[in-house]
This record gives sequence, C-alpha cells and structure tokens, in this order.
Amino acid sequence: MYVTRHQSGAVTPDPSGAQNMTNPTTFTPATTLADLSGTYTLDSAHTRIGFVARHAMVTKVRGQFNDFEGSGVVDPSDFTKSTVTVIIQAASIDTRNEQRDAHLRSNDFLAMDEYPHITFTSTGIQQNGPTSVELTGDLTIRGVTNTVTIPFEFEGAATDPYGNLRVGFEGSVVINRKDYGVTWNVALETGGVLVSDKVTLEFEVSAIKTA
Repeated sequence: MYVTRHQSGAVTPDPSGAQNMTNPTTFTPATTLADLSGTYTLDSAHTRIGFVARHAMVTKVRGQFNDFEGSGVVDPSDFTKSTVTVIIQAASIDTRNEQRDAHLRSNDFLAMDEYPHITFTSTGIQQNGPTSVELTGDLTIRGVTNTVTIPFEFEGAATDPYGNLRVGFEGSVVINRKDYGVTWNVALETGGVLVSDKVTLEFEVSAIKTA
C-alpha cells in the first residue's frame, strides 16, 4: 500500500487493492505463522508472479504474469489442512518485449490458445520454522501437471489504512520447462542453446485477509 503526502500534511492512500472501504474491519497484525488463521485473497496489484531464464547462455531474461487470481485458507493449528489455489492467464506474460512475448504465447512455448491457464493447487503445506513453510502442490502448464515444492518465508503483516490485514510471503522454485512439454530451442554456434531448460519461478505475495 502506497501513500501520497501532501504539503498540508494530509495522507492519501493508494486506492489500488483497497478492500472493505465501506465497513473496514480492524485486524491485529500477525507476527508469526501461528497468527494467520483465516481466509486470504491475493492482491494482484501488489503481488508479483515472475520467472527468470537464461538467454544465449550469457545473460538472464526476467518476466512476469500480469493477470492472475488466487486464494488460501490457513489453519495454523494443523497446517496440513491449509489450502492454496492460483490461476494465471498465460496471455498476460510480460518480458517487456512484444515480439518475445508473442513467441512465448505461441505453440513453441505456452500454447495459450489451447491452454489459456497456468494453475497451481496445493496438496500439502509443511511448517519448517516460526516463519518458514514449504508449499507442495500440482503445477499445470500446457496441460501437463507435475508436483512442485516451493519454500516460502513469511515477511510480516500490517493493517493498512482501510483496516485490511495484509500479509507478505516470498518464495521461489526451479523447474525444468521440458517437464511441461516446452521443448523449443535453438543451438548456438559457440555451443549451448538459446534458452535454458531451467526456469526459476519467483513469488512476491501480498494477500488480504477476508473479513
């Protein structure tokens, strides 16, 4: 949540991601995973679902998906009962290059016309420490589903000016795109390939507790 401070000293909250504006509910900020009981919705305006892949063996290309939705239910008394689901629109891929993005949407990569969604559905959550969890679930890309385990770190919580409890998590995991049928590549004259098989998925999550 960003704010603008005027010369008069008044503060104007950023309206993006605002919830419960009519009847705001005041939450007590959470400090550990044990305080997070409840249902949460991803705030897409303040969440990043990104990726990193090597290009031509010498540099990295970073991108993200701009259109997604997700929710989770946290049961700190028994984390195995907690759940997370995320749906990503494949067409929203963004690497800041229109020609490259069009290629990534094509049948060479995401085949978005046939497979418009990338999905994740949790199958298990394990707490490894006061602020650390491992989220295991089914990741589906191009109609192919594999199990992945993503370590997450709880970054903290705060009540925003609208009374929403916001929580933050960060995590990442390395996948092999060939495991999802994404095999397109070009051999380089100097050796190696144009696009790495390994892709790092990055998650910077801001979620809002449902009143």
